[in-house]
Amino acid sequence: MCSTAMRAAAQTPVSSDPLTRDEVKFARIYTILKRNAMDPVDPDHAILDGGIRGMLSVLDPFSTFLDKFQFTQLEEETRGEAPGFGSVLYVQAGNVLVLETAPGSPSWRAGLGPGDEILKVNGISLDTLDLRSLIELLRRSRSHPVSLSVLQAGKDVAQDFHLNPANVPMPTVDESMKFVRSDVGYLHLTGFEEKTPEEVATAIERMGGNKLKGIIFDLRDNHGGLVAAAVAVAGLFLKPDSLVLTIEGRAVPKKLYRTQAGPVHFNMPMIVLVNGQTASAAEVLTATLQDHDRAVIAGEPTYGKGVVESVMPLSDSMGMALITAQYFTPSGRSIQRPLPGTELGASLELQRGELFHTDDGRTVAAGGGITPDVKIPARKLDEWELFLDETGEFTRFAEIYLNLNGKAPESFHPTAATLEAFKNYLQREGVRTPAKYWDADQSYLKLRIRMELTNLEFGLNKGNELETRHDPLVLKALALLPSVPQLLRGPKTAAR
Repeated sequence: MCSTAMRAAAQTPVSSDPLTRDEVKFARIYTILKRNAMDPVDPDHAILDGGIRGMLSVLDPFSTFLDKFQFTQLEEETRGEAPGFGSVLYVQAGNVLVLETAPGSPSWRAGLGPGDEILKVNGISLDTLDLRSLIELLRRSRSHPVSLSVLQAGKDVAQDFHLNPANVPMPTVDESMKFVRSDVGYLHLTGFEEKTPEEVATAIERMGGNKLKGIIFDLRDNHGGLVAAAVAVAGLFLKPDSLVLTIEGRAVPKKLYRTQAGPVHFNMPMIVLVNGQTASAAEVLTATLQDHDRAVIAGEPTYGKGVVESVMPLSDSMGMALITAQYFTPSGRSIQRPLPGTELGASLELQRGELFHTDDGRTVAAGGGITPDVKIPARKLDEWELFLDETGEFTRFAEIYLNLNGKAPESFHPTAATLEAFKNYLQREGVRTPAKYWDADQSYLKLRIRMELTNLEFGLNKGNELETRHDPLVLKALALLPSVPQLLRGPKTAAR
């Protein structure tokens, strides 16, 4: 049986204007909920989290409502900094280890370093918390002054540290190094922010600049960021006034993005590594370098996000990310993967079967991400290797090993005795060591043990460098570099 409020709402006259009718429907439903729901209705939760999020979710996978926390976090990421203490932590239930501290950060100034174990946060013993509670405590603590009880590497008694949070820079070039024998530079980008172009230029100059015989530009697992930053990075490798991308949308006038002359320009042979998690602005750069025959793209097909997200500020420090346009590469192709049931899905069908070409006439595909010039599948870990990685067994063993054996030199290589100690540790922990995996995975086990010992002794940067120097895709890219000119040659060059 209807209440009086419901009958009154039903009798309210409705305008013939479609938009007004829909607004009235929404208001009626909210009024009925507010007056009759068993529990009080929170307007922020009902309208912002429910109505607006729901409305945006039916458009496409990328448009979303940003609450105050999310909007602030996005602004921090755009600037390339975030409040915190500048520590990279290894976190497992009951165990938190420092792997790295950023120079100049609160943790670094306090003297914390690789291998230090955090025992308490504001008097709360971490070994009493499950993993979810532990992560939540660490997340809450990063924006407030904290008191830490820390057992530093090589010491027997815990010390107390009092830290105040600060805005800590987060570099987007998180790894750069030189393969000395081949005189080749390597750098990995985590994203594209305002400072990324300068970071890229500085890293390459530090490795030798145009004296390098080649560069490996690693965009694997790079989810993108600012398109303007990707355009500026492209300008480091392309001639001035080269077309990078074109943007078009229903409410967005057609706009062409071109490179500008800058203080540095790099002309060495180049390989770009990509995978299925290379997306958005990272794909903008990848497609541009491919279309202009500037770099060989190697690895696995990319994610396929060829749309532009505009972040629109709302009141009360909130915002909305909305897809407002598509972008097209210099050759005119879209790399957006099909999205069935959306307008994007329909428009992308128009490009299926159409041929696109690079500057030198090489054929490139549209839709579904960027197809590499040279396909190199990633090494897939077997189920036992994945289990050891996900459960943190390598890190815990490294911690125990260092406590028993003291410092390990940077040149340390695991021996048969080290592997036997690891096997005994796993058995004590109740972890099976099936012969078919143990025998086949010896090389990986040695590398992971060495990496974790390096992380705890010399910091995460050294551990990452060690991993990169043994990365099968990086090693294959090194072998490909002498063939870059031939791989980029198209029909136009062949005809000359």
